Amino acid sequence: MSTLPDQARCHALYRQMLRIRRFEERCGELYKQQKIRGFLHLYIGEEAIATGVIDRLEPRDVISATYREHGHALVRGVSMRAIMAEMYGKVAGCSRGRGGSMHLFDVQRGFLGGHAIVGAGLPIAVGLAMARKRLDQGAISVCFFGEGAAAEGEFHEALNLAALWELPVLFVCENNGYAMGTALARSESQTDIHLKAQAYKIRAEVVDGMDVLAVDEAAQRAISAIRADLKPYFLECRTYRFRPHSMFDPELYREQAEVSEWKKKDPLLTFRAQCETAGLLDEAAVQAMEQEIASEIEDAVQFSEQAEWEAESDLLKDVYTPRGAP
Repeated sequence: MSTLPDQARCHALYRQMLRIRRFEERCGELYKQQKIRGFLHLYIGEEAIATGVIDRLEPRDVISATYREHGHALVRGVSMRAIMAEMYGKVAGCSRGRGGSMHLFDVQRGFLGGHAIVGAGLPIAVGLAMARKRLDQGAISVCFFGEGAAAEGEFHEALNLAALWELPVLFVCENNGYAMGTALARSESQTDIHLKAQAYKIRAEVVDGMDVLAVDEAAQRAISAIRADLKPYFLECRTYRFRPHSMFDPELYREQAEVSEWKKKDPLLTFRAQCETAGLLDEAAVQAMEQEIASEIEDAVQFSEQAEWEAESDLLKDVYTPRGAP
């Protein structure tokens, strides 16, 4: 078991995971009310990974993620108002309401998607790593993706080039065991995803993705190693999503008893219990966090409700290049 940090650090880690959980729970409610449309993929159960990794990054580092990226954007510092407004499809959203849940971007904070195509963020992360290496020695590129991406050609191409060109990229595989809805053993002959990275001569390790301290420590090791030699590193974080793949998913591919068993490893509950046992967190502190987060979420919802829709006259804006443009 990992050693607990000081009280301030424990509070920060727990608060960040709680913030993601409560935000996503509210998003699920808003989706059922048809306030949020399109697709919605919730991160509930996997909060320890985004929290443990992104908190260790510097402002100059860049991130690419998948369509299940609300938690990553929040930890990176993207405004909750901007994220919620984006999911409402409002022009005040971080992608001006044009991307929705799956395409959150904030260039100023180095958060470069939100990519809906499985595996699409991998080659982008490698390109960003090449740019970081040429323009800013020491800055790194971080790529979050699910284990389903390991079946895509981009996965192998990206890992091969990152190793071949010795690029400063941290690959973070969020292995929840089912991709969209197929058990890993039914789609991959080699289910230890980190071994695929090692085949490309990339340093790789397996991490308990339900343990925020384990993720935090692994991220520290990986990031320090990358900054030292500007070579890639791979973390396979084994985790579990408590909700279906998306809001449209009937979830017929797994038993509810299995889901219940995994919920005993809930990263929020287990970390809170550790901190309480050590006298680093109590009910009063948790309730204060709950109230603060509830207020932030309500503010984001009200902001999004009142925000403007994009003008109808802009319907084709940025879709076609204007005639005569260079």
